[in-house]
Amino acid sequence: MDRVIYLSMSGAKAALQRHEVLANNLANVSTNGFRAEMAAFRAVPINGDGASTRVPALETTVGYNPEPGPVQTTGRNLDVAMVGQSWLAVQGLDGTEAYTRAGSLEVDAQGTLVTRNGLPVLGDGGPVTVPPDTTLAIGSDGTISATGTDGRTTTVGRLKLVTPDAPLVRGTDGLFRGAAGDLPADPGARLADGALEGSNVSPVETMVAMIAASRQFEQQLKLMQTIERQEQTAQKLLSSSGG
Repeated sequence: MDRVIYLSMSGAKAALQRHEVLANNLANVSTNGFRAEMAAFRAVPINGDGASTRVPALETTVGYNPEPGPVQTTGRNLDVAMVGQSWLAVQGLDGTEAYTRAGSLEVDAQGTLVTRNGLPVLGDGGPVTVPPDTTLAIGSDGTISATGTDGRTTTVGRLKLVTPDAPLVRGTDGLFRGAAGDLPADPGARLADGALEGSNVSPVETMVAMIAASRQFEQQLKLMQTIERQEQTAQKLLSSSGG
């Protein structure tokens, strides 16, 4: 059988993988702070004896789109949107420090400041805890102030904001981490309170890319079917000649 069928198979597999990446992006078009995953095709020459006449294609993830998403004002005192390329530090389920742009925060039953997914939000000294029966306010530099029922206001901590100088690495849990470990707090990082950053996924562009990936997949399947018909025709001719 002609080796081109294996090349068509690798092309179909790459198109299917790209479709999966695009589908995941589209599913997170309403997820606060989501960064669109970027994908690309990569040519992989076959090394061996003879000339390299066939080069399979592989689909690879090249990173994420770093552009900020649209910011929507909510007026909620525990909603924050990071400004520029800053990220909010949280504690992942595995206990490691991770970073997110999803700034919808709340206080759990233990008085710990957490994300909507229940992940502890990190401050300069670890997870941030707040006094009970207080109203919180978050400043543009991440400073957290708590006002009690007596009207007295105290500073209870400061959100750890980081500004990476290199692309972060997306984990399987959807959080991002530094390629070389934990990042230092950036005192110059700023946020906007009473607002949330939306996903930076473009629904229209993603839908168009999904249609293109589907057509590429169909073309590869048609090519494999054509090769199969040619192989059957060749076998019939050989059988007739042999007879």
